[in-house]
Amino acid sequence: MKIAVVGATGLVGSVMLRVLEERGFADNEIIAAASYRSVGKQIPFADRKLTVVSVDDAIAMRPDYAIFSAGASASRQYAPLFAAAGTTVIDNSSAWRKDADKPLVVPEINIDAVGEYDRIIANPNCSTIQMVLALSGLHKRYGIKRLVISTYQSITGTGVKAVRQLQEEEAWHAARVVEAGAEVPSQLDAMGEHSQAYPYQIFRNLFPHGGDFQDDGYTTEEQKLVNETRKILRDPDIAITATVARVPVVGGHSEAVNVELLEEFEIEDVRRIIADTPGVILYDDPSQNRYPMPIMSEGRDEVFVGRVRRDFSQPKTLNMWVVADNLRKGAATNAIQIMEALLRR
Repeated sequence: MKIAVVGATGLVGSVMLRVLEERGFADNEIIAAASYRSVGKQIPFADRKLTVVSVDDAIAMRPDYAIFSAGASASRQYAPLFAAAGTTVIDNSSAWRKDADKPLVVPEINIDAVGEYDRIIANPNCSTIQMVLALSGLHKRYGIKRLVISTYQSITGTGVKAVRQLQEEEAWHAARVVEAGAEVPSQLDAMGEHSQAYPYQIFRNLFPHGGDFQDDGYTTEEQKLVNETRKILRDPDIAITATVARVPVVGGHSEAVNVELLEEFEIEDVRRIIADTPGVILYDDPSQNRYPMPIMSEGRDEVFVGRVRRDFSQPKTLNMWVVADNLRKGAATNAIQIMEALLRR
């Protein structure tokens, strides 16, 4: 079998290659594709080196699957060309998620959304994947009426440039000796614009901004949580509101989720349903300070859920805290799990 990774030199692309190796695909023909400026570069995979080829060359090689992490514009340009060559595309960008005729898939929930002749499959946004997986059992049992979501998203969701910005800011601040009470200059004064992934310092800071602002005041990251949750759970009537924050964390995304259900519940039944959901770990014991954190999710494929408790301010409502590695289950692992599910089918 031939598997192409498009965007193989990027942050998510490198994790895709790692997950392919971990999940037993190292003996297949792996095609590393990227933009023309990366063509010819050697990148490690399993016990060998892969030579990066252009996307056009990858199409000509007619892979069975092409897993994309190259951005929406590249996906719109190249995914149809792969599909026309008979390749099944699993795309990690936002290019196809809202298309009614393109399945948007978390395999534990809705792999059945992929039809026999579907050749372009959308991988959901990272913050959506972990949340809907944690909620899927509750939605099936009780139905969900409304979600109020606050996310605390890792800088790795922005990419390599954001990681470099945090590292440079941390190094710059560590090298300074600041007198007590002195104003710390903004990193924008010390670093060139080429280093900036964000409009503000992220080291020792956070800001309520992920994606691009829309005319209604919400961001595209917040809107994705609304649109994608309804599509994956197949329920357009769920009321959803979200606020996205970017935090100086590398390990994964965290989410505080307030869930209003359609039916009354017992909290122990809720905990059991969450614990029984494939791919989810209930990590929740306040008496022992046991709750999910990004540092424990980094490098893991599971979604961790904790702080499960009733919301006493209104009926049929609960709160939970959801954490996952946004580069793995939130991106690379989910895409490869889609491929695995299709192979089994």
